[in-house]
Amino acid sequence: MVNSLSLPVLLLVFVGATALVWRAGIALSTTTDSLDKHFKLGEALGGILILAIITNLPEIAITVSTAINNKIELAVGNILGGIALQTLVLVLLDAVGVGKQDTLTAKQSSLTPVLEGALVIAMLKLVVMGHQLPKDLVFARLTPDSLLLVGTWIVGVWLTGKAHKGLFWQTDTARNVSKKDAQFDKRSTDKTLLIFGLAALATLAGGVALEESGDVMSKKLGMDGVIIGSTVLAAATSLPEVSTGLASVRSKEYTLAISDIFGGNAFLPVLLVVATVISGKPVLPTAQKSDIYLTGLGMLVTIPYLYGALFWPKR
Repeated sequence: MVNSLSLPVLLLVFVGATALVWRAGIALSTTTDSLDKHFKLGEALGGILILAIITNLPEIAITVSTAINNKIELAVGNILGGIALQTLVLVLLDAVGVGKQDTLTAKQSSLTPVLEGALVIAMLKLVVMGHQLPKDLVFARLTPDSLLLVGTWIVGVWLTGKAHKGLFWQTDTARNVSKKDAQFDKRSTDKTLLIFGLAALATLAGGVALEESGDVMSKKLGMDGVIIGSTVLAAATSLPEVSTGLASVRSKEYTLAISDIFGGNAFLPVLLVVATVISGKPVLPTAQKSDIYLTGLGMLVTIPYLYGALFWPKR
């Protein structure tokens, strides 16, 4: 059905899905903050576990859809290209959200983002290693790199949660509650969960629409699936991180903003495992050179924020 749509209509669908994903991201940020407080998860754990996974629902939808339709290259490009693009969201938050008087890494007072950033680099290292494996090394729809990726992510999240419970260097950030925060605090947990669920569904639906319209547009324009996946589609699916990040910065939840990005980047390689299980074929050994380049780029742009979380630069 989508294939029969004209290019202007497809563009309209793509833009509409982008707007839906953006608006849903704002709702996700405010409700996640409220749930963090209610369940006492903390900004960092809430960012890496809840917000990071939910804001990546578009990528989840795209991965499942492309794996079913045997368009793995689109999913791989979107996942690995999205990691580098989502890290650039931190630059946007620094420039637009925080302003010239200070920096995002200086505003937050936790060292937990260092753990999260290290997890991102570890996951991307495994991606590079998985690319070197034989293309026929698969058993029960699983590959060695799949098991390592899932295991490393679980251990990383567990360590982040352990850090939240208290380490000698851990400091509590003073959390300024705005009027909007107070409004959400007064709502029942059930209502907050309902809003959270509806925003998550809207994000998921937007992701499906982005993948379908983007794939058909790329074919009509004669563009390669890897290029469209790692650029236009990756940028569009990064919009939840932009909207949730800006909302978090406005409410002075700086650690949550960073944890959302790093948590999402650490989770994205797990979707390569999903693609492998659904397709029954090893994904990483068939990745293109451009995918591995984007993997290295993702590691490179993560490192400055590890230093930033340690040194708190004011400029």
